Amino acid sequence: MKTIKRIFLTLILAMTCITINGQVVTVKSQELQNFRPTGYDGINIFETKKDTVKFDGLKVKMGADFALQFQGLNHSNDLDNLVDLGSNVNLPTANLNIDAQLIDGVRVHLRTYLSSRHHNESWVKGGYLQIDNLDFIKEGFGSKFTDIASIRIGVDEINYGDAHFRRSDNASAIYNPFVGNYLMDSYSTEAFMELNLMPKSWIVVLGLSNGYLNPTVVKDETTDNKVTFYSKLGFEKQIDEDLRVRVTGSYYTAGGYSNGNHLYAGDRAGSRYYNIFREVGGSDNFRSGRVNPGFKNETAFQINPFVKYKGLEFFGILEQTKGLKTKDGFEKGKYTQIGAELIYRFGTSEQLYVGTRYNSVKGHGEYANGTTKPEEMKVDRFQLGAGWFMSKNILTKLEYVNQTYDENYGGSLTNANFKGVVFEAVISF
Repeated sequence: MKTIKRIFLTLILAMTCITINGQVVTVKSQELQNFRPTGYDGINIFETKKDTVKFDGLKVKMGADFALQFQGLNHSNDLDNLVDLGSNVNLPTANLNIDAQLIDGVRVHLRTYLSSRHHNESWVKGGYLQIDNLDFIKEGFGSKFTDIASIRIGVDEINYGDAHFRRSDNASAIYNPFVGNYLMDSYSTEAFMELNLMPKSWIVVLGLSNGYLNPTVVKDETTDNKVTFYSKLGFEKQIDEDLRVRVTGSYYTAGGYSNGNHLYAGDRAGSRYYNIFREVGGSDNFRSGRVNPGFKNETAFQINPFVKYKGLEFFGILEQTKGLKTKDGFEKGKYTQIGAELIYRFGTSEQLYVGTRYNSVKGHGEYANGTTKPEEMKVDRFQLGAGWFMSKNILTKLEYVNQTYDENYGGSLTNANFKGVVFEAVISF
């Protein structure tokens, strides 16, 4: 109850007004430059493109996200040591979002998790500054460059792959047609600098980060911090009124052994499937149902095709990561992920949809030099879902999910399985 009261008190304050330099800025829907719309209009938006919104002074947009699930799942494994699961409502999650157009071509974003599966208390997820022109140096300065370029600097999610544009970010679940994210959830909030170039139909992303989810200035003789680099190359075009095509390839490399291990473990909010595979007498794993290779020194790539023809959409993932947990004396491990989802949107404004997703991860961890390569482990997940946009800012969705681990997984995941139905209601504005 304290968490829910805190959420509502925060939102009441946020939705009245804020004061900046003595000016009262009413909090209402604002048009910001080069901004992904919140809600239905933001579906299938990836990198923000240049727009024609005129700057007419400081603008502040304050919004929020809410998500609530009714979960009816059951689970099993070979050890028969799991807690019994019933059907009930999960703790609601909520985000507070602040976006501001500071000057022409410069805006800032900040997201706070008011409540999440992993943390019931409020805490800042992260934020960034986006620069779309350099007029603050001199009017028209570098305009030919900034016509196709955007610069982002902050501590927030890095732009590796396209799946993070479709994932649920705590309570921000309105862009995700399903309830759960992908098995290998490539998402991390790190201190970063990023350059986006979009000449005509091409997309080029060049970025670097410190590789840390929770950075520290403390070091010792074993500290091995190296800069993390990532990039993306892609093509996107609206072929005609009905057909849109996009394909991208992304690359990520983290060379440090002290600041790695976050690409697939960077979501501190938690996964959607609560308490699955929780052992009797054990504690809840807030990342339950996901696969984290756990490499510290790693190199990964992700290829994402996206095709939309009228109401039919296809999105895919081919991803592989190779790396090490231990600095010396070991051979690299490798994990490969494939994912494919097919969505059909229909209705007068495509407010209804049905869809299916298949997701699989197969691989093995590092192994000592001179020893036999370990058997590959495999996880499969099948999802079947449907959704209804009651308005542009309200989404309800229903999902059937079935996830299976093979016999090569150890402990409580040996031949483990969970399946069932989850209903989710989402509000974003």
